[in-house]
Amino acid sequence: MAANRSTSADRRARIEEMRRAEQARERRNRFLTIGVSAVVVLSLVGFGTFVLMKKSEEEDAKAAAAKAPIAGEKSWDAKKLGRNHVETAVKYDTTPPVGGDHHPVWLNCDGDVYDKAVPEVNAVHSLEHGAVWVTYNKKAAEADLKKLKDKVSGTPYTLMSPVDGQSGAIMLSAWGKQVTVDSATDPRVDAFFTKYVQGAQTPEPGAACTGGVGADGVGGAGMGQ
Repeated sequence: MAANRSTSADRRARIEEMRRAEQARERRNRFLTIGVSAVVVLSLVGFGTFVLMKKSEEEDAKAAAAKAPIAGEKSWDAKKLGRNHVETAVKYDTTPPVGGDHHPVWLNCDGDVYDKAVPEVNAVHSLEHGAVWVTYNKKAAEADLKKLKDKVSGTPYTLMSPVDGQSGAIMLSAWGKQVTVDSATDPRVDAFFTKYVQGAQTPEPGAACTGGVGADGVGGAGMGQ
């Protein structure tokens, strides 16, 4: 009998020891799970904070760039630039023009790249809508034109076309603003885009850059806007 009681006690002791060991493992696993979860949460919070800070820094940099002056830029008094809609020829004071009376229908400027001259009276209407117009003559290098075409085609409210009569190899125009550069890598190209694509100079911010006409004058779903 004593031997049986001893065996039974030993069995209970082993079971209790196994139970304590199992509970200890469960506690360790629970702590491990909590620890891993905490690390994941902290990582996500840290990453989210980093993304927000980076976005904020980018917005601050963009705002600073929009305020910074652009070397060599020419400006015209916006109040003196006509904004009448006309369907007759307009003689502009600059080539390419930076504003003035224009056709009732704008030139499509949703990143449109034209390989031939476009009607100035329609392009000026696009400038009124906040577009940046990239123009070039035969002095421009093919490599520069390729970079500019890529940039324009990926940027809404921009257009690009040849203007043989302009003085500079590459010129960028917005409403009342213009700069001449010799290369697509000139930092003023990015600065001009940042500052003037739908920039503060825009007489009609948010107006359409689609539904207008192409280089051949065909189209024009939206009239008189």
